[in-house]
Amino acid sequence: MPDRVKVGVIGAGKIFAAYVAGCRAFPILDLDAVADIDLDRARQQAAEHGLPRALSVDALLADPAIQIVVNLTVPKVHAAVSLAAIAAGKHVYTEKPLAVTRADGQRVMEAAAAQGVRVGSAPDTFLGGGQQTCRKLIDDGWIGEPVAAVAFMMGHGPESWHPNPDFFYQSGGGPLLDMGPYYLTSLINLLGPVRRVAGSARASFPERIATSREHFGRRLPVEVPTHVAALLDFAAGPIATLITSFDVWHANLPRIEIYGSEGTLSVPDPNIFGGVVRVRRAGAAEWSEVPLLFDDQVGRGIGVADLAMALPSGRPHRASGELAFHVLDIMQAVEESSSAGQHVTLASSTSRPASLSMGLLRGELNA
Repeated sequence: MPDRVKVGVIGAGKIFAAYVAGCRAFPILDLDAVADIDLDRARQQAAEHGLPRALSVDALLADPAIQIVVNLTVPKVHAAVSLAAIAAGKHVYTEKPLAVTRADGQRVMEAAAAQGVRVGSAPDTFLGGGQQTCRKLIDDGWIGEPVAAVAFMMGHGPESWHPNPDFFYQSGGGPLLDMGPYYLTSLINLLGPVRRVAGSARASFPERIATSREHFGRRLPVEVPTHVAALLDFAAGPIATLITSFDVWHANLPRIEIYGSEGTLSVPDPNIFGGVVRVRRAGAAEWSEVPLLFDDQVGRGIGVADLAMALPSGRPHRASGELAFHVLDIMQAVEESSSAGQHVTLASSTSRPASLSMGLLRGELNA
């Protein structure tokens, strides 16, 4: 077992508890400190979850013992916080998206390369049992050659339940930047990088009305598209249709389906680590459920652990900055396509992340 890697978390908001639980499943990670712009909130979260220290953001970044910074801030400051961590000589793992603009994402990647540190990014749900089982089925030829795919994220927005719904409708929010990374990362893991996109996007309503307990009746101005439809041409040949929407009350659609020359694969919700995997080969009378071949009890933090495990050997980590930047490039290109009324060819690309090995014990990863 490599030496434990000290981790500091910046951002003590809603997702913090999930990362604490997920990271603690991996012995290589030593969760050492949490920081927040609200130091009292950091202290409360540190006490509640048993972290040794609550620090100011500046103090956490200045601490030479902390090797990886996990950036759980709101999307519009992801790039600024990641750049500060990189400048302090830390590896950084950020919540999705990598940044809210392609230019900011490029700055993060260039700064990390100059400093000789690594960038990782959520989502890491593609490392769970559901998505990894689908990856193995495709790689082993169960549906033949993939030729097409569909992916749908249909809902009516977070204002009915989220304690801080404003940022979902501000610059850097919207269904594509918020939920698109899960679906795009899953598709790239299964099918490889995207070559070209076309898109249509609209903000269907000028404002939303919060119905959550904390903000009931408050009006939320909408600054971003809330219904986005995209066509994705993959470098390997498949064509995918992706729709992300905060404007749909009800739908009866799959999360993701992959269509191959020899059958169809039903992929579970890419926002979870498990789910039901089903396959129906050509000529089959019905769908068959496939037992999960990998651990579905991992949680948010497996991507952080994989980054830490990769450091001694120098191997590429799976939830990488390159993958996250390609996802960001796709999302921005979809909106650019909608504005311009034409296809956009992507400048970025990425490798499919390496699949996990079968038979790993709980808390283990490929070294």
